[in-house]
Amino acid sequence: MAYELTNYLVVGISSTALFDLSYEQKIFETKGLDEYIKYQIEHEKDILKPGPGFRLVKKLLRLNELNPDKRYVEVIILSRNSANSSLRFFNSIEHYGLDITRAVLTSGNSIIPYAKALNVGLFLSTNGKDVQDAINGNIAAGLIYNYEYKPNEEKLHENDKEIRIAFDGDAVIFSDESERIFQKEGLQAFAQHEKENALKPLPEGPFINFLKTISKIQREFPDNAMPIRTALVTARSSPAHERVIRTLRHWDVRIDEVFFLGGIRKMDILKAFNADIYFDDQDSHLKYSRQVVPSAKVPYKNLSEQISIDDLLGNE
Repeated sequence: MAYELTNYLVVGISSTALFDLSYEQKIFETKGLDEYIKYQIEHEKDILKPGPGFRLVKKLLRLNELNPDKRYVEVIILSRNSANSSLRFFNSIEHYGLDITRAVLTSGNSIIPYAKALNVGLFLSTNGKDVQDAINGNIAAGLIYNYEYKPNEEKLHENDKEIRIAFDGDAVIFSDESERIFQKEGLQAFAQHEKENALKPLPEGPFINFLKTISKIQREFPDNAMPIRTALVTARSSPAHERVIRTLRHWDVRIDEVFFLGGIRKMDILKAFNADIYFDDQDSHLKYSRQVVPSAKVPYKNLSEQISIDDLLGNE
């Protein structure tokens, strides 16, 4: 009987998101593919350092240790590398004891058709085109930024098993419909629109299915032993708060902590929350958040760069 992935949270992650391959990437960019492959083969016994998505993946995989009769998460490597250059990744996975046994290696071709075939619910990569293609294909995806782990940070997180995931609101959990009103007509018109539509649920954004899957997993654990904690960190404030609360209630999804910041910078809140990953749609906020927590950009679907509510409010 075939192994089905429909009942799991399936996370697809590129090798460059899981491990720190910044030096190897420079070889590829300056010396070409052949030299890159040669280097990887010559160093395939050298263990790679953790990359920006490592901490999240390691914690998510620990969910499978909580119930001996049930798995919650499957992590699959989705890489444009070839099989010939991949042994170093597998050796590093084994070294860190990560329960990752599946991989897609396309030798430079697009990986997104396979992400859809494998029912991937979250895709993390450092390749902007792959992330954009995933979003366009209705897969929750984030362009994860390089994150420099602080001294002893990984040791501090070794015994910290709670998974903390933070989201921006508009254009991430919710659609960018309200942002477009804000852009065209300004803050006052936006606030009035949200007040008038407080009873109407916001349209779903690119991360809604991922959030629903997380909420489904949370329902299987008591509050005093909850392994996942989520946060919504948004520039919205009163009177735009009510529509958000009613929308989450309508969707029947759980958000553990909500921050209606109204222009207060996000960076300090995210540091206090100690997020394992933060998803936002704007570089202007991510350039600050990435200094304190692993962060990933969520691009607009089929659209060029836009200005967000957070940008116009000066949120960091």
